Amino acid sequence: MGKTFIEKILYKKSGNDVSKGDIVEIEPDLCMSHDNAGLVIKKFNEIGKKNVWNPEKILIILDHRAPAESIKTANEHKIIRDFVAEQGIKNFFEIGEGICHQIVVEKLFILPGQIAIGTDSHTTSYGSIGAFSTGIGATEMAAVWATGQIWFKVPETYKVTIYGNLPDGVFSKDVILHIIGNTGCDGAIYKSIEFYGETVEKMDVSERFVLANLSMEMGAKSAVVPFDRTTEKYIREKGVFAFEPVFADKDAQYEKTYEYDVSNLEPQIAFPHSVDNVKPVSQAKGIKVNQVFIGSCTNGRMDDMEIVAKILKGRKIDKNIRLIIGPASRSICKLSINKGLFDTFLTAGALIINPGCGPCLGAHQGIIADGEVAVTTTNRNFKGRMGSTKGEVYLVSPATAAATAIKGEITDPREFL
Repeated sequence: MGKTFIEKILYKKSGNDVSKGDIVEIEPDLCMSHDNAGLVIKKFNEIGKKNVWNPEKILIILDHRAPAESIKTANEHKIIRDFVAEQGIKNFFEIGEGICHQIVVEKLFILPGQIAIGTDSHTTSYGSIGAFSTGIGATEMAAVWATGQIWFKVPETYKVTIYGNLPDGVFSKDVILHIIGNTGCDGAIYKSIEFYGETVEKMDVSERFVLANLSMEMGAKSAVVPFDRTTEKYIREKGVFAFEPVFADKDAQYEKTYEYDVSNLEPQIAFPHSVDNVKPVSQAKGIKVNQVFIGSCTNGRMDDMEIVAKILKGRKIDKNIRLIIGPASRSICKLSINKGLFDTFLTAGALIINPGCGPCLGAHQGIIADGEVAVTTTNRNFKGRMGSTKGEVYLVSPATAAATAIKGEITDPREFL
């Protein structure tokens, strides 16, 4: 019987033959934490170990509340900085470098065929380059820092095949929202997702990142787009040539298989207050909006910045709209400046913020008030996610967000493309 991607990679890492349901203990290739490393440090100290097992495999990035929005956060950041220096953790990134998941893939801290864990649920993003990656809790991460070991129960796998050419105005964000709407927010709990099909094959790494990132919103333990020439080109262009991809067997056994023809898919939108409350954007047309945010680990890369600039070029945002744009990393900031995109954003009336997660989790830099409506390219729209529990959050693609900012109400981006 053939094996799925997750079975193959856990077999490779553990050295033991594995099947769904087995318990496997492995040493991860990467342990990523962000601002919540402060809690991991607290739990690590409680264990009583003097040194982490391998500082080379630990990556810490300050991004969620960066720059610090409170004295409490500032103190937490100081604890992290002191611990990093004490433990000799070289892979540490200060405020402004970028969002943790973007930095991992952008700087290739993980490679195809490797395993990453992170104290953030959207760690599933690294499946975009053929890795197995998943989120864990702070206490569990502290144990890994101390021992270098973590166990997994081998999950069942869903195979998702996507075919058809994406229509104008429809992007990978629309595709994955459509899938989540069909599957449900609890439709893939503790499952591994494998994405296939001609549509996926035509996507670049940034677009695949969106699929892997948002798979968590249907409960997935992990998600992967199998290694191919697109992945290889992305990695080799960064000067990395040594890696060992893992592939599912052709006769792999899947718990469920899904097929989606996206040839006639409309732009999608997730209504409050659940990511699976998905409808065509035409059903939201005309809803008045107070704030638009474009950015986050889901949609803050160069392709996102470019489509937003294309729509905003020569136009002004509605006088009643606050448009906030946050590139996902410092390098994306620099490239956006060099290409003149920031000039387009500022001329249109947007506010540009530093790379980070602030607005997405409702920490700072864009909190909404009671009764306000936000349209955002982020990954969650739970009640209170971006501020007031009496506000509403709609999830869309960057194109839909830009079109909405211009008209002041939820708008189909095809009006501007």
